[in-house]
Amino acid sequence: MYKQILIPTDGSELSLGAIEQGLAFAREVGASVVFFTATMPIRVYGVTGEQLAGGYEAYTKIAREEGARRLAQAEERAKAVGVPCQSRMVESEHPWEAIIATADEAGCDLIAMASHGRRGLSGLVLGSETLKVLTHSTIPVLVYRQAKTG
Repeated sequence: MYKQILIPTDGSELSLGAIEQGLAFAREVGASVVFFTATMPIRVYGVTGEQLAGGYEAYTKIAREEGARRLAQAEERAKAVGVPCQSRMVESEHPWEAIIATADEAGCDLIAMASHGRRGLSGLVLGSETLKVLTHSTIPVLVYRQAKTG
């Protein structure tokens, strides 16, 4: 069925849940996984003075360190459940495009990712990386949504 699954992560609790579910699925079907994260290039108008204080190099270094931390955490989970994995990180203003490109480059036959499930105006204004992947990917996409409690 599926042999190589791309699992993007942004470090959020929701994406950690998608990692757990994606790994369980991969183990069940005997697939390996490719963990993916994107770092955002610096946008002067979108950062605080504190973030910009060290300049572009410092910002980039911090972003890459955070991305590496996310990927290492995912790799630890894969190792714990016995699922072969590799990781990739890219800098991109449009993570959804980078997700699709990475899945294609890595030969993935499934993308398993989380969705925050924003609806209404917030969904329109904020957009959804997951929705964009669903809309533009030719690779099947499995969407993880956290069950509501209460």
